[in-house]
Amino acid sequence: MSTRSDRPDGSDGHSGHGGHGGHGGHGGAQDRGRRRDAHHDERRDPRGRQRGAARARGEQVRSNVAPSERRKGTDPARTAAFDVLREVEGSDAYANLVLPPLLRERGIRGRDAGFATELAYGTLRLRGRYDAILARCLDRPLDRLDPPVLDALRLGTHQLLAMRVPQHAAVSETVGLARARTGAGSAQLVNAVLRRVARTPLDDWLAQVGQDAPDPLAALATTQSHPVWIARALRDALAGNGRDPGELEALLRADNDAPRVTLVARPGLADPDDLAADDRVHPARWAPTALLLDTGDPAAYGAVRDGRAGVQDEGSQLVALALAAAPLDGPDARWLDLCAGPGGKAALLGALAAQRGARLVANEVQPHRTRLVEKALAAVPAEAVEAVRTGDGRAVGQDEPGVYDRVLLDAPCTGLGALRRRPESRWRRTPADLATLTGLQRGLLASALDAVRPGGVVAYVTCSPHLAETQVVVDDVVRRRDDVERIDAPEVVRGVVRPEAREAVDLGERGDVQLWPHVHGTDAMHLTLLRRVS
Repeated sequence: MSTRSDRPDGSDGHSGHGGHGGHGGHGGAQDRGRRRDAHHDERRDPRGRQRGAARARGEQVRSNVAPSERRKGTDPARTAAFDVLREVEGSDAYANLVLPPLLRERGIRGRDAGFATELAYGTLRLRGRYDAILARCLDRPLDRLDPPVLDALRLGTHQLLAMRVPQHAAVSETVGLARARTGAGSAQLVNAVLRRVARTPLDDWLAQVGQDAPDPLAALATTQSHPVWIARALRDALAGNGRDPGELEALLRADNDAPRVTLVARPGLADPDDLAADDRVHPARWAPTALLLDTGDPAAYGAVRDGRAGVQDEGSQLVALALAAAPLDGPDARWLDLCAGPGGKAALLGALAAQRGARLVANEVQPHRTRLVEKALAAVPAEAVEAVRTGDGRAVGQDEPGVYDRVLLDAPCTGLGALRRRPESRWRRTPADLATLTGLQRGLLASALDAVRPGGVVAYVTCSPHLAETQVVVDDVVRRRDDVERIDAPEVVRGVVRPEAREAVDLGERGDVQLWPHVHGTDAMHLTLLRRVS
């Protein structure tokens, strides 16, 4: 049973898709900060077209881009973004897995790659908003448009309303793209519709589409580009965690912001101070292992290439650090990551285990993801890794009852806490997914509690704040047992936060921890800590 997809580098950034393992990848990582600077690039001319130094001097330029994409009106960056949208729509692909190899294959680099990334990811995130606007500019329902034409319209609308691209460039370049990819007739339609879009400022459009909605929640969901059911679930999650439901707009806005790249310096393997010696790298807000990368490719750092550091959301780091710090009774020698793929949390736990003389078993249900876990653990000292294996996590508690001291269950979930990283996921999930996922979550949590010994600790983690996947699952499983007690998770998390930030971290009044993008700047990670008792 698979609910997440893999990152090629095996990093752990909580996308909410794939096997039982850690949520694959930083998703929107490559579009960090592009909204700020991608459109001031001296390599793009006033029309928003690609312009290298040689081309600016009028010299002949060789390119790896296919000849059909060098024709008039087919800017390579825009064409790449269009092709990503078509792949996402046509084959259920994930943009963060499609775009990077496509850019490499076509020789699109630097700021042009940034332009393509912001255009593709931004359009995917804000698709709901743009569809509502386009519906007001067309004389037919959107579902009667050919999907490639609709994607071209969405790309053009994003340039007009969310990117600092001149109107004439946004329209003419998108019309040229449509002409090359969908035909002359559809290009005329694209031209007419985008000119209608361009006549109205964004704020006025948002007011109009908000008025079209049947109620205030639907209006907010439309203007902030979320399905209504997700907006409702997030509002309920805020209230259920003791927060003001009025924060919903700030939360939805945070979901639409491109996340910054966060690095993890794995303890004993990489020194955070050494990484921060680069002026593009700065300590993050909460976790002592976390650093923020302003610009550049994480793989440019040797520590990232060889696995001593990695790309991992700060919330993901905090929950792993909390498991390792949670108080237990008795020995502390064997740790289990029950759903380890693609390996980000396993690598952090393995590094911590090596420092403390413990050994880690990393279990993953999908064989191809098991290989990613092995790759993620490559830099961890061999004596700290007992095994990396493939198996159904629901069977571990029965097969190995009471043999582990610490167990991490990073359960497969809807991924509603990482919508900013996986731009297309909000349009794929449905409420019907919850029944399957919550049943799986209950089975995995019961197995984790069976696998830990009396006195040992289980961390139940999801990259979703949905109450059905967090509080309800934990309550249902704990209610059926008389051998489990809850640990004060906020106290443990405060203990692993940077000392200077402990007073500032807002962890609420409950005994579990729910992080939020708009409050903590992390993915919306949930953490419950449980101790098995005799």
